Amino acid sequence: MPKPPPPRKRLPRLPRGSALWPYLLVAPTVLGGALLLGYPLVRNLLISFQQYGMGELIRGGAPFVGFANYRTVLTDPEFWAVVRRTFWWTSVNVVLIMVIATLIALMMRKLGRRMRILVTSGLVLAWASPVIATTTVFQWLFASRLGVVNWLLVRFGFESFEGYSWLADGPAAFTVLVLLVVWQSVPFAAITLHSALLTVPDELYESARLDGAGGGRIFRSITLPLLRPIFGLVLCLEVIWVFRCFAQIWAVTKGGPGEATTTLPVYAYRVAQSLHRYDLGAAVSTLTVLLLVAALVVYFRQLLRQEADR
Repeated sequence: MPKPPPPRKRLPRLPRGSALWPYLLVAPTVLGGALLLGYPLVRNLLISFQQYGMGELIRGGAPFVGFANYRTVLTDPEFWAVVRRTFWWTSVNVVLIMVIATLIALMMRKLGRRMRILVTSGLVLAWASPVIATTTVFQWLFASRLGVVNWLLVRFGFESFEGYSWLADGPAAFTVLVLLVVWQSVPFAAITLHSALLTVPDELYESARLDGAGGGRIFRSITLPLLRPIFGLVLCLEVIWVFRCFAQIWAVTKGGPGEATTTLPVYAYRVAQSLHRYDLGAAVSTLTVLLLVAALVVYFRQLLRQEADR
């Protein structure tokens, strides 16, 4: 006769209330994040519906004016010029960041162990450098009289750059800021994409090469489809980071010369601090968040549609 199965051991019962422990453990972090991020957002939204100038800041009692601040901002042609400039600024930076970071990640995959460690260390050091410190270095590099960039260009025969003031010309200042932001952003994107590339099996690349596929075809048919979620995540993070970029622009040009480098965060700060119209600055900030969210929603919808069609 077959032996009866051994008696099943009963698992010990968890004490009552133990299911709440995970929530209690993460509660301080959630509450701290809600306080640090949620309160300023709600406060900014509240100010955007009030008449809030220097007088209200000192004595309090700001009256509600409904959507008057939003009507003032949305009917101002300068606001829409800044919006176009901000989207152009974001597009140029993000495209350069993603292209350069992808090329660096692909190069690192081909390097040996020592060189890969050396390149990764350099990227981490560039990424870890404080924003203001890197900004100061770029100001020195592009200084009109003692800057290294002007010195090198003159040495290579471009005499017109003798004493050239990069920050006094709109397109030149825009270019300097693009180089600065790309320099600061590429390390994160390159390290993230390289880490994702390490998850792709080498056998797929070897099979593609045996079939006669070149580097471009391999990237389009193997690398990009497999790493599309990571590319999408890095792209969204870079869009958010570049779109809300403020410290670099304000430290280098303060939005000038003229309005050549004024983006939405800089514009909101200038309206609030220079004109002491904190209500209009809050309205611009709220519209900035809404524009960024709208752009990301459109991108995610296209991404999900492409995934559904595959």
